[in-house]
Amino acid sequence: MTPEQQAAYVFAQSANALIEAMGMLSENLQRMHRGESLAWDDDEFNNLITKYGIGHNDVLSFYQQ
Repeated sequence: MTPEQQAAYVFAQSANALIEAMGMLSENLQRMHRGESLAWDDDEFNNLITKYGIGHNDVLSFYQQ
């Protein structure tokens, strides 16, 4: 994989995480509006970084392959 392809992959993974986070945020806002408990907490938002492999060490390891 070329460096450009690697960068495109990391960018796409970041976009995927952002899209999922926005869906989670939207659900939480709807629940807040209805007076219900939140569906997602901080840990679950932070876990998206691991799920999509976009943490600092993950990205550095990916580029070293």
